[in-house]
Amino acid sequence: MSTGLNNSELPKVVVLLAAHNGMRWMEEQVTSILNQEGVAVSLVVSVDLSNDGSEAWFAQLAQQDQRIHVLPQGVREGGAAGNFFRLIAANPEADFEHVAFADQDDIWLPEKLHHAVDTIKRKGVDAYSSNVLAVWEDGRKHLVEKSQPQRQWDFLFEAAGPGCTYVFSPAFYKALRHFVLSHGNELKAVHLHDWFCYAFARSKGFSWFIDPEAKMFYRQHDLNHVGVNTGIKAVIARCKNISNGWWLGQARILARVLGMQDDAFVRPWINPGKRSGYVHLFINIFRCRRKTIDALFMGAIMLVMWVLNP
Repeated sequence: MSTGLNNSELPKVVVLLAAHNGMRWMEEQVTSILNQEGVAVSLVVSVDLSNDGSEAWFAQLAQQDQRIHVLPQGVREGGAAGNFFRLIAANPEADFEHVAFADQDDIWLPEKLHHAVDTIKRKGVDAYSSNVLAVWEDGRKHLVEKSQPQRQWDFLFEAAGPGCTYVFSPAFYKALRHFVLSHGNELKAVHLHDWFCYAFARSKGFSWFIDPEAKMFYRQHDLNHVGVNTGIKAVIARCKNISNGWWLGQARILARVLGMQDDAFVRPWINPGKRSGYVHLFINIFRCRRKTIDALFMGAIMLVMWVLNP
């Protein structure tokens, strides 16, 4: 993509990459980030304590390329969410920079960031995410669609899509970083950074656009922290997370962290075990999930929870 601009005039994007034992895919991912067209990219990396050479590889890479900065190594966050919150806290906001998230194992199309930044500016939104094309090692591909119309309360029950598609405006990132810095202890209970960022945006009145265009290959493998919800194994894992209370528990944590516990919609279900709360959610399922099948699935789970909590 030729923009006719020299590098100093290109939109500046800081990419925050969280890594952990990802050397198997890292080089291809990082190369696709550094080769983004139509933007000036810098890369900030947090390597969660690893044993596969990731830390040494990034340290060497940072010496070779001044666009790369690696946070102090040897830190153990224990999960992607903590790693990304560390990146946000360590990366000061700058009025001229957009900020993007990156995983360690995907492949970005060359126009991914330019397209996102341009979309943010054209639509006048605060944050951006998109559909992705999931790819497996056996050659299978599947379009992961997250761009269904947003619902009034969807942000409390799902993310806006994979966090590796997220791109933020300077104003939104500034507000997000301020919140992360001032609520560090509370955020330790949050397991999914992408779900939290979407919930923070929507709950605070920021606008978010979910793009139907896919600009990256979302690699699927046995070490994915959170992958695509396809296949019988994914369905089983999903049911397990719901039946053991993890999913609704995370929704409750998000609501409390964001100060929504006294909201008229949240109050009936913020405390576990209340049958009336499950009825309240059942009545509102189509305001809680973007995709119809997900709303119906949520409705079925609420009925089960109502039966199991006499």
